[in-house]
Amino acid sequence: MQPELLTSRSSQRLCRVIFPKSPISAWAQWQSLTTRLPKAGETVLGQKFFIGFGGKGANQCVQSARLGAKTSLICKVGNDSFGNDYVENLKKNGVSTAFVGQTTEAATGTASIIVNSEGQNVIVIVPGANLLLNSEDLKRASDVICKAKVVVCQLEISPAVSLEALKMARASGVKTLFNPAPALADLDPQFYTHSDVFCCNETENKSLKMPAILSDNHGISGPKHAEILTGIPVGNLEDAGKVGRMLLERGCKLVVVTLGAEGCVMISVEEPIPKHVPAGKVRAVDTTGAGDSFVGALAFYLAYYPKLPMEEMVRKCNCIASGTILGISASPVYEVQKEGHGLSQQQYFDEHTQFPQLFLSLDIKLLGC
Repeated sequence: MQPELLTSRSSQRLCRVIFPKSPISAWAQWQSLTTRLPKAGETVLGQKFFIGFGGKGANQCVQSARLGAKTSLICKVGNDSFGNDYVENLKKNGVSTAFVGQTTEAATGTASIIVNSEGQNVIVIVPGANLLLNSEDLKRASDVICKAKVVVCQLEISPAVSLEALKMARASGVKTLFNPAPALADLDPQFYTHSDVFCCNETENKSLKMPAILSDNHGISGPKHAEILTGIPVGNLEDAGKVGRMLLERGCKLVVVTLGAEGCVMISVEEPIPKHVPAGKVRAVDTTGAGDSFVGALAFYLAYYPKLPMEEMVRKCNCIASGTILGISASPVYEVQKEGHGLSQQQYFDEHTQFPQLFLSLDIKLLGC
């Protein structure tokens, strides 16, 4: 059941989650499944191939929508078959496409993904229409941005456009969630000061030297956000805490460093001592998009349950992200609003190490909502 549209008596602010992204966040996905990833110059035999939809912004947006949020995606796709299909897919997932523009100047962005039997992946992206999102597009969407509860941005569009969106939101008192992906070593310092929640990942999970069954829990390998941003390699929880402290010094209010199978470390100006929030143990099928699931879930809780303690939000997001790696799709299954199994909230969290087959059909109410 979708939560009712909420408004603030003082500002009549819509309980909406806005994702100002471009098609680099709304990809047409070409995905191949194989037993192992090919080496340079090598051809390997695959088992399955399919075309789907994905991308960071779209994944995050769909996750929020499927949890019950009223969402809008601000992006640009090509005026082609992929773009047409993408718009229809967003509509089917309950995402507003009022500010999804189509252009003849570039093709819809694409991503080619190869996933091995351990759930690891390699990805090649072709931005296409991604980089055409500009300030004028944001101005056309200014009303919905300024009346939202949460605005989510990342770096798969021009950093200047993302920063402008954050500033627009902040100027109107809208909460901002920033995911610095892909990470930039020379990130504009204003990103730190204009982000209410700064959510980045650690270095590749392999550096944590965790057992194989755990190492792909959230699939947040790939870009080394924390290390690139701070120069601190994250090999353990203490390192993650150091990253958090440094980001606070740069102006962040609240930092969440995601650690894959280890869960997250969070730190804030109000609570400057790093706090570890562990994740459940699951065996990965496909880790693609799991980090986006975490961000999308966090956006949902920030918008609809702002009084929920942040530690509790993050714990729930860990569980939701863990559930997405049990299926195969770059725009993960994200099925959370299905029939419940009669578990109480406490039972759910006490038994989350056993939930793989149950998770995708758990009702959102079981997550404490």
